Amino acid sequence: MPKDPVPGLLSRATEVLEAEFARLPRFGAEFGAADVSGFEAGADTEAMAKVLEATAHRLGDNYPYFHPLYAGQMLKPPHPVARAAYALAMTINPNNHARDGGRASSEMEIEAVRGIAGMFGWTEYLGHLTSSGTLANLEALWVAGQLAPGRRIVGSEQAHYTHRRISGVLKLEYTEIAADGRGRMSLEALENELGKGDVGTVVVTLGTTAIGAVDSLDEVLALRERYGFRVHVDAAYGGYFRLIPEALEEPARRAYAATGEADSMVIDPHKHGLQPYGCGCVLFRDPGVGRFYKHDSPYTYFTSKELHLGEISLECSRAGASAVALWATQQLLPPTPGGEFARGLAQGRAAALELDRRLRQEQRFAALAAGAPELDIVVWKVNAEDPQRASKMAQQIFAACATRDLHLALVQLPLCWFQLSDFEEKGVEAGPVTCLRSVLMKPEHGAWLDRIWERLTAASVEVWGE
Repeated sequence: MPKDPVPGLLSRATEVLEAEFARLPRFGAEFGAADVSGFEAGADTEAMAKVLEATAHRLGDNYPYFHPLYAGQMLKPPHPVARAAYALAMTINPNNHARDGGRASSEMEIEAVRGIAGMFGWTEYLGHLTSSGTLANLEALWVAGQLAPGRRIVGSEQAHYTHRRISGVLKLEYTEIAADGRGRMSLEALENELGKGDVGTVVVTLGTTAIGAVDSLDEVLALRERYGFRVHVDAAYGGYFRLIPEALEEPARRAYAATGEADSMVIDPHKHGLQPYGCGCVLFRDPGVGRFYKHDSPYTYFTSKELHLGEISLECSRAGASAVALWATQQLLPPTPGGEFARGLAQGRAAALELDRRLRQEQRFAALAAGAPELDIVVWKVNAEDPQRASKMAQQIFAACATRDLHLALVQLPLCWFQLSDFEEKGVEAGPVTCLRSVLMKPEHGAWLDRIWERLTAASVEVWGE
């Protein structure tokens, strides 16, 4: 691991925080065998040190998510300033449900959410952080159900599975729409459902989990003019790519340019936003939807006339530390086009395009027939005599890569998304096939791509027996 700057940063910041509360008299508090007085650790720190050492050993039984050779799932290490700010806030342990529990952190959340909304050109909105993208999507679909009771929710078959689950929790009917060969929601299939006249909300995904596909938001909005429905954008994974339109192909660029016209949107700062888990965000273009959150709690909101974030959130207790970490990160790396943060996204995107290019030149593999990845997720299948053999070999290459400290992921995709010439000649059905998948979301992945490729090549040669 590289030398961690967080302890030094945190030590300096803790001294500043101590000074903020220096006026208070010291006190003693017991935490098991440890005696902690104010900010000062008691004499029995040895026991805590031993526990933390044991904890560190246990945490070693993990994939190296922080390392560029981890190129599997959507796991991006939080920025050091986010980690330090989160730990600093935990000295206070604020609760952003009400101003009573998180005065400073509530203001920081409001400012941080304003920064996220600003990426999409939203100046009038209602929004807040959540503990996850799932909770953020739940709130968006809950509001959709309030505005269009009894009407269906529809989304692509490649949309995240939680939309169906959430709809079930909310007792809303949910229908999956077929996807095309690029993993985007089929507009023809969507219009067939819209023609039935009972669709209340269409979920548009900007960055599907499987391959990072970008649904055609601009064309869905055109259909909204004809059929009248709400548009919810699930940009939990891909939202930040709004900052680098010049690095995207034209269809994705048009989709992101249209985000300002969505009715609601979700984005996860704990994915591309360099934040610790869990940190999601939900935005509503109409601030008036706040009326659905209104309640008459007699014990939470009485010390401030300012808006309590709990008045616009389904969650009650929420970690104020998440807001502090996001705020600090945005102070250092503003989410603006052309900035350092945006350049990091572009580097991951460039690495994905280069890996896809190399895969298309390798006879052992087949990349997506429809073309290059839309964001920074790359998928490929093994060329073998049938889908069963291709799936088995993908699993073997996955395991062989892991022995070389290269960690990929596996995903099942429709066989028809890949070149089918060999299979069509043999009359093989175009069912699912297990594929290899790589999420190149770290800025360092570009510099490490040669080493990633060397390990992938060696693993594939081992499996092929050549």
